[in-house]
Amino acid sequence: MPQLKELPSVTFNDGSGGVLAFKRDQLAFLSHGLERHGDIFRFRPLGIPMVLVNHPDHIRHILVDKGDKYDKNATLFKIVRPVLRKGLIANADMELWRRQRRMMAPHFTPKAVSAFARNMTDETARSLEHWRSAYGDGRTMDVTDEVGALALRIVNRSLFSADVNETALAFERAFATANTVLGAFFRFPFPPLSVPTPSHRRLRRAIDEMDAFVSGFVKKRVAEDVPVGDETDLLTLLLHTVDEVDGHGMDLEQLHHEVLNICIGAYETTTNTLSWVFYLLARHPEVEKRLHEEVDRVLGGRTPAFEDLRDLTYTRMIVDETLRVYSPAYQFMRHATEDDEIDGYRVPAGSNVLINSYFLHRHPDFWDEPERFRPERFGPQESAGRPKHAYLPFGGGHRVCIGKHFALTELTLVLATVASGHRLVLPEGAPEVVPEALITLHPKGGVHLRLERR
Repeated sequence: MPQLKELPSVTFNDGSGGVLAFKRDQLAFLSHGLERHGDIFRFRPLGIPMVLVNHPDHIRHILVDKGDKYDKNATLFKIVRPVLRKGLIANADMELWRRQRRMMAPHFTPKAVSAFARNMTDETARSLEHWRSAYGDGRTMDVTDEVGALALRIVNRSLFSADVNETALAFERAFATANTVLGAFFRFPFPPLSVPTPSHRRLRRAIDEMDAFVSGFVKKRVAEDVPVGDETDLLTLLLHTVDEVDGHGMDLEQLHHEVLNICIGAYETTTNTLSWVFYLLARHPEVEKRLHEEVDRVLGGRTPAFEDLRDLTYTRMIVDETLRVYSPAYQFMRHATEDDEIDGYRVPAGSNVLINSYFLHRHPDFWDEPERFRPERFGPQESAGRPKHAYLPFGGGHRVCIGKHFALTELTLVLATVASGHRLVLPEGAPEVVPEALITLHPKGGVHLRLERR
């Protein structure tokens, strides 16, 4: 058996700037490593062993071929676990994860999601009415704030059958705090989260606020004992779901964790993706023109329905291309439970394997003109020859995001509803918006555009 090669390493004296550079600008640090070493290399921020992989073959190996040898006991998930706890996103207990996934998956199929499409278009129409009233005179709108409020109303209505504007604002603020604190901690995990620094105390308060938001709805629904009906919300469905293997449902603590995971996942994905969608459309009028032609042809001025998704093909391509350029969940990790080999390199047990889609989705071997915003690359002809694991906005393998169909349905319907009668345009002299790498990828400073009727 040939001797395995040692992984190339980004070290403190190779021009990368070491851990301080990783703390200041994670994307620039990783970009330096890729330019210097190619698609696989290691680095050790504060002694934590990490390996970046950036090739579809390597990623398939980790997520599919050897998926049972790489778990979620990785640094990134340990960092977010104080917030997400035993929910599907960060759960490292595979037996519990399989049970929860088995119970919840039927409620997130395309057919199940179709029941919530009306929530998505109704709330978008409501937002448009507010936007016209508040910004119809040409004032600049903070798109990120506004679509964040929209995303939270959609998830609240789908989960709880509720309109909770004031408490939703508190949830938004609490999540923003958690994301900032945890993003900084990922780049420089010192001191430990158990040490009561001012930022860690802010994180604890934010977690308490998000918990209070969720627990209020769970307790109320348990007390009401609402039966499952034709227009049942997700909370009621999950409360009544029984595992086909053991015949039992979730305990209330587990239900709380899963509902919180859904709230955070649905809110964060939609907020950031829609912010980037409208920003990119404002910068690419040729794409916006094709979008308007499609929604006019398919919808003729009416509100889109779930059944229209099959005809809104270019609208969906815009969503896919936005998720390529700026995936909110732009990085995730796996933990190697035993020694492994990737492309002839030795990957030691205990390594944190980092997959960063910001770079994967710009890999020049798989994406022509990767910095160019071109939705046509997701047409059938161009997509046919692309490796499956070159595009991972929702992760991959058996732990692909359970909310993928909900998110894609929501993003496409919201975009079509807005584009049917309105456009968002760049104010004169508006600065370029750049990504900010926290736990998720944000438009730094938010996206600010003007609303116009078409």
